[in-house]
Amino acid sequence: MLHPSYMELIEHINHVNEQQGVPPINSRYSLVIAAAKRARALIDGEGPMIEDPVGGRMLSLAIAEMEEEKIGVVTREPSQEEIHAKGFDEMSVVDLSDQFEDEE
Repeated sequence: MLHPSYMELIEHINHVNEQQGVPPINSRYSLVIAAAKRARALIDGEGPMIEDPVGGRMLSLAIAEMEEEKIGVVTREPSQEEIHAKGFDEMSVVDLSDQFEDEE
């Protein structure tokens, strides 16, 4: 079982976002995408921001970094150009701050 649960982590991130005046995340999928992007950055050689509490599992390390407020999750509304370029009516963009470059 994953600890913290995704609901606990979303509540924690939204509490931190509220304190910083950042919009809340409303979807567990935003959390999953953010964790996957951070895990990919760790796999690609970016150094961890905390000591590894789980012995090398990058996804678990990414989640632990979120829980310890080393990585933030910010969702934003896309511009009309982004929507048109992707061909979607609606979409959500997960921005993990400037900690690392966006992966495409």
